[in-house]
Amino acid sequence: MDKYISAPFKSEEMKDLKSGDYVYITGTIYTARDAAHKRMYEALERKEELPVSMENNVIYYMGPSPAREGRPIGSAGPTTASRMDKYAPSLLDLGLKGMIGKGKRSKEVQDAIVRNQAVYFAAVGGAGALLSKCIKKSEVIAYDDLGTEAIRKLEVENFPVIVVIDAQGNNLYETAITDYQR
Repeated sequence: MDKYISAPFKSEEMKDLKSGDYVYITGTIYTARDAAHKRMYEALERKEELPVSMENNVIYYMGPSPAREGRPIGSAGPTTASRMDKYAPSLLDLGLKGMIGKGKRSKEVQDAIVRNQAVYFAAVGGAGALLSKCIKKSEVIAYDDLGTEAIRKLEVENFPVIVVIDAQGNNLYETAITDYQR
């Protein structure tokens, strides 16, 4: 089922999303990859404030290529989500409501998704140039020294994703296999 939602998210919206839903996100999302996640994790260990509030927000696991002239960002495809699995439960416990990446997630992340009524979305890998067309504005807001791994604030319009793990813990990567085998 196709659904259109705005970011930052409302908790009620997350409960209504089901594994397998096609979702189009409009609003503000943030990017962060391995190095940024490590810095945020270390900041939390030191009891420091994060550069962006996690409350009701979405993190897109993406490191863009340089922008072409007249564009806010270059190719913007997802990276493998499991590389952030060590850090994701802490961010979910701080109110993060959505993560966008590709690939499977650990049991700890799946448990944190359910515990916090959040959602894991997949973006289509290999389609970074097409996905970048949904990004209307890009601004580095933290960890500029990390280059493409800096935290960016993105304004997106109808950014296409698929719900992989919903707030009830249903996992498309598992159910799709079962459905296919029937």
